[in-house]
Amino acid sequence: MSNSSERVLVAVAWPYANGPLHLGHVAGCYLPPDIHARFEIAKGNKVLMVSGSDEHGTPITVSAEQNNVKPQDIVDEYHEINYQALQDLGCIWAKNIDQRGADYGGALFNRTTDDAHKKIVQDNFKSLYEAGFFETKVMEQYYEINPNGGGRFLPDRYVEGDCPECGASEARGDQCDECGTTYEAAELRNPKSKMNPEFKIEIRETEHLFYRLDLFQDALQGYYDLNSSRWKSNVRAMTKQWLDMGLRPRAVTRDLDWGIDVPLEGEDWVGKCIYVWFEAVQGYLSCSQIWASRYSEPSDWEKWWRISEDETPRHLYFLGKDNIPFHTVIWPAIIMGLNHVNKGLNASQPVGLPGIEDFPLAYDVPAMEYLMLAGGQFSKSRKHAVWLPSFLENHDPDYLRYYLGINMPENHDTDFNWPDFVEKINSELIAAYGNFVHRIRTLGAKIGGENPYSSLERPDLMTEHESHLEELHQKITNSLSQSRYKEALRGIMNGAKYGNQIIQEAAPWKHMKGGEITEEKEKSMATLAFGWRICRWLSIVSNPFLPFSAQRLWDDLGLDGDVDSQTWQSANDWRVDMTWNNVKPTPLFQRLDLEEILERENSVKTSHSEDDSVHSVKGGKKKKKGGEKMTEIEGVNFIEFDQFMAVDLKLGKILSVEDHPNADRLYVVNLDDGTEKGRTICAGLKEFYSKEEMVGMYVAFVANLAPRKLRGIFSEGMMLAADDGEGAVKLLTIDGDLSPGSQIR
Repeated sequence: MSNSSERVLVAVAWPYANGPLHLGHVAGCYLPPDIHARFEIAKGNKVLMVSGSDEHGTPITVSAEQNNVKPQDIVDEYHEINYQALQDLGCIWAKNIDQRGADYGGALFNRTTDDAHKKIVQDNFKSLYEAGFFETKVMEQYYEINPNGGGRFLPDRYVEGDCPECGASEARGDQCDECGTTYEAAELRNPKSKMNPEFKIEIRETEHLFYRLDLFQDALQGYYDLNSSRWKSNVRAMTKQWLDMGLRPRAVTRDLDWGIDVPLEGEDWVGKCIYVWFEAVQGYLSCSQIWASRYSEPSDWEKWWRISEDETPRHLYFLGKDNIPFHTVIWPAIIMGLNHVNKGLNASQPVGLPGIEDFPLAYDVPAMEYLMLAGGQFSKSRKHAVWLPSFLENHDPDYLRYYLGINMPENHDTDFNWPDFVEKINSELIAAYGNFVHRIRTLGAKIGGENPYSSLERPDLMTEHESHLEELHQKITNSLSQSRYKEALRGIMNGAKYGNQIIQEAAPWKHMKGGEITEEKEKSMATLAFGWRICRWLSIVSNPFLPFSAQRLWDDLGLDGDVDSQTWQSANDWRVDMTWNNVKPTPLFQRLDLEEILERENSVKTSHSEDDSVHSVKGGKKKKKGGEKMTEIEGVNFIEFDQFMAVDLKLGKILSVEDHPNADRLYVVNLDDGTEKGRTICAGLKEFYSKEEMVGMYVAFVANLAPRKLRGIFSEGMMLAADDGEGAVKLLTIDGDLSPGSQIR
């Protein structure tokens, strides 16, 4: 089957419906797949995009208890809010059927409370149970004792404590957000009840079913060996870590009444539901099946889910880094288990990789790192966030799509703050892209006529420009094909910059007052006319990133229909008929004013309490007139002078560098800090420096950072480095020789 008609499943992580989406969610999970789906559709591929609201599990029940409402009330409210916000962002979820027809796919943003999803999950559960892939085990779980009598088992998210691996505080009962380690709740240190911290909790035994992940160890290792070379380094590293540690059975049931009931008979299973980790990932399959039943033929889901002799559907999973093992280990193990039972086999027979008629495993998992908020992690539970619905009430969605696209946390954490947002919109998007297309429109309006540029064209003089843009188009295509979105967007912006450059060099305004026709004038005006073709090129190639402005530009050029309907390769069609729109040109974008934004964010903060509408944006800082104390605004993170002075910065010399025995991306650095003992620092610098390069360097480090254990080794400080946000990282060193231990001021 040709590449032009590949079937592609774009599978998007399911957000918990316990609050509004924030910008961290958008950058990590929800903008990248929309960009990619639009690109694949433009290439002519048959794309089915699936996701929805994850409406079971403890994040929902925690929110319900905190608000004294039913879980169903929580999920009903936030599913609608988040679905609408994603549509307002320009995501294609409302396009349930592709404009080319249902055979080309479509999109569905569903819910895990959907009865059809529940039935599919329960049927799969019973099939795996009957095939022997579950085992019953007694496990220890925390039990909250109510002083008035009675009590309850506490799910993982109802317990907080210190991570048993890295020691971070406020670690959840099953996973540490700081280091990514997962564990059983009983392994947590200094545990307490999240909802009732004053209540006593104790370990009690409870019986549950466990999925035999250990039976899939060899098959998953084979899957990793065959596919990981195309994965990002963070996906490879985390998957390898899980496989190297050895897989063990994992609980698939829990003591909770909000969720999908365990479909087994007997008193033992009353009050227990299917664990959300086991249920929610099956949403990719159930959502595909539900889409087919609603919008196509009921069996059409199989076109994206069955391997044939002619094609293996290409599955792409989009998610944040904290979800990597669930999509490269656990979900593949479930898929292989279902393949196994669909062939009439059971757990006593070896599990193999998918073959003809089987469900395929992920082709790629382009997981993102975190988008930080003014240096701290976005957090829905701590209300440390810029909320998507609020943001879109005040800003063009393409501003956010551009900023997160050019600042996407592809290989390392990136940061959102308001000054940087304003700077990138004004100095990049508007200064390059916006100004170029407005220049072409306004100069055309000055020339006048029904089609001012058509008579000025000289294709024979433009071949060099055509070749340059075609080469740039190929680079953008390669970048998008490999999920390198920042690189692709920079390529698009380079196209706009190139347009500005050739127009500036041609200086057509010198020849617009009439006069003798010379070779110089003819080439200059032909270059200006070619600017129209660059605008058309920009409209098509920028559409995956900036769909609203791409369509506005398409309309401004007088072109018919939707830019969505244009093929990706048609951007390089230099002979398409020129058109024109005689409406008075207006700028494609409006400049942002940082002071206005900060004032608005401050007014939102002061006019809403934390319990008010989800459309409020909590946070930020702006200095008021008269020297009044600054108030906080999310995205601008000031510190007091005393806070800065509390940081003890010193100079150290690197004596030796070794590989961290338990972490693929970490070095263990032995530093001479001016003391007899020296110190050890763990640093994630493997992709930027070799060990030999680092030895002997004089580096700045934080000397009074509290030691913490990283993958089993205590790190006693932090070396300082500069990060340009585009993949280049350099340690901060000094100019000249000073003794280790010297104070940095």
